[in-house]
Amino acid sequence: MSDQNYPEGWDEEKVRKVLAFYDTQTADDALIEDEAAMEVRETVMVVPHELVPAVRALIAKRKR
Repeated sequence: MSDQNYPEGWDEEKVRKVLAFYDTQTADDALIEDEAAMEVRETVMVVPHELVPAVRALIAKRKR
């Protein structure tokens, strides 16, 4: 096996544990995790690729 480059604090064992967790996670548990990760004041939506730069620009303006 070739050498792997992991982020600081990560190694092959940690990667395997994370993969095992998500491989055994139920769809309901995944949904609960996703919902918990989102803030109440945010919305997730599908945006056509060609509009992504415009959306990013609007968000950047709002954060100033």
